[in-house]
Amino acid sequence: MVRPWSVPSTSPLACNEALRGQTRSEMTGYQAQFEPAMRAALAEASAAGDDVPVGAVVLDGSGAIIGRGRNQREATADPAAHAEIVAIRGAGAQVGNWRLEDCTLVATLEPCTMCAGALLAARMRRLVFGADDPRAGAAGSVWDVLHDPRLGPPVEVLGGILADECAAVLTEFFEGRRQGGTQ
Repeated sequence: MVRPWSVPSTSPLACNEALRGQTRSEMTGYQAQFEPAMRAALAEASAAGDDVPVGAVVLDGSGAIIGRGRNQREATADPAAHAEIVAIRGAGAQVGNWRLEDCTLVATLEPCTMCAGALLAARMRRLVFGADDPRAGAAGSVWDVLHDPRLGPPVEVLGGILADECAAVLTEFFEGRRQGGTQ
């Protein structure tokens, strides 16, 4: 089965490793086009307050941001208030439809199974993410939900965009929590 990777690769992890640490000049034009959206997602992550700093945006077919989200589980006491879910809900409200077929989800962290499922349910065609999630990632790190043929057509996955910056935000957050005595 041929998978629609954006860079030569046989797995999502190999794709991410190929991109890790690249500067903008080293990224292909296709990869670099997502940097502004990832920076917008990073801005959302930085506004997460006491929540784990993950941010996401949804781009329409022309590349315009139509949905924004950041983790809000602590703020709203909602276990489903992950950045990706918030952004997907916002995009659906913006376009007035739950089908986001020509849209791209850009997230600072590889989505979990719930968020990958929401991406599939919204019929989105592409996922772009920054840092791998070796604990709960569902776009190739732990599970590969987005390429399971039982769940629908495969989703294009491009990981590792600004991965070091995305990972640094999370590392700093958790180091601060450990130093502050909260976990």
